[in-house]
Amino acid sequence: MRAAVSAQHVVIVGGGVTGLLTAVECALAGHRVTVLDRGPIPNPQSSSFDQHRVIRTFSPDDADATRKMTAAHRRWQELETLFATRLRRPVGVVTAWPRERLDAVAASAAEMGARVRTVEPRALPHLEFPAGSAGVLDVDAGVLLAERVLHAAARWLAGHAAVNVRPYREVTAIDGDRGEVGLADGASVGADLVLVAAGPWTRDLVGPPVVLHRQTMVYLRPPQDTVRWWESAPAAGGLGADGRAWAVPPGHGTLLKISSDAVCRAVDTTGDGDEEGQAPWVERLAQAPPVSGLDRYTVAAITACHYATDADTGGALLARVAPAVWSRPACGGSGFSSAPLVAGRIVDVLREGAA
Repeated sequence: MRAAVSAQHVVIVGGGVTGLLTAVECALAGHRVTVLDRGPIPNPQSSSFDQHRVIRTFSPDDADATRKMTAAHRRWQELETLFATRLRRPVGVVTAWPRERLDAVAASAAEMGARVRTVEPRALPHLEFPAGSAGVLDVDAGVLLAERVLHAAARWLAGHAAVNVRPYREVTAIDGDRGEVGLADGASVGADLVLVAAGPWTRDLVGPPVVLHRQTMVYLRPPQDTVRWWESAPAAGGLGADGRAWAVPPGHGTLLKISSDAVCRAVDTTGDGDEEGQAPWVERLAQAPPVSGLDRYTVAAITACHYATDADTGGALLARVAPAVWSRPACGGSGFSSAPLVAGRIVDVLREGAA
């Protein structure tokens, strides 16, 4: 828990994972918080609303990313205690690597103090590894129960005296110099700091420039003879014949989710997502699927999600876009798992401003 130098008012635009966890951390630090969303809170239309998301703790050759994600994982564990709700499935994450890279990946992990081990494809018979590859298991990684996270955070915020949760409040304008948020009904809300975490729509409110992406995800029910195996299976990436697919295992009420970088595309707007036919993208995914015997699985749902990345780096983005305004466009699964880091950074900004 962070102690605030002095109580400030924080307005958060967006009821997704970044907005909700930032509201939690600010309230814990002693600040007043107002959370606004154009829909319900949590909002099923938010880019972070999903059954599950992967959280990794090891990033080969990137000690800084490994350190940050290890800290994020530790905070997720603490949030489970705070919310008195199980938020994680600690099943690990396997990534397929060419065999000639395995020694280098293991050495990188040892240097960073990350717990990994090599897994042969035969030990994971229902996952489709590329030819000439083996798996590296990130032991401390796993799956976040994303929908459960959002509901747990919203419940906690609704019961906190310093938090004002205001669903169905569409934000139409933001005065970055004054820290004032204008609403569609003509009202306005002032703040010492505004965080705009409204998913891909963040760029329409405050920027900065981002690239919008659309990704097709397929949710499956495994065949009955594989159900028990999947209950303890790790999440996995780098799969399929092309090494671009991933699978998030079912469990705790979630379905098996598969997708691939091959079905991710840049788009100009999120507005036509519902009208776009998903069949061609599902067919492309089926050409190099992450699971064996895909035709034995039952399709439960097909969705198209959106996320945004930094136009320059292609990664996640947290930016100060005005004296009193910060911006966090959505960034897919990595944006979900790293949300505690964004929340902590905003609390630090408040402390630095009051010092």
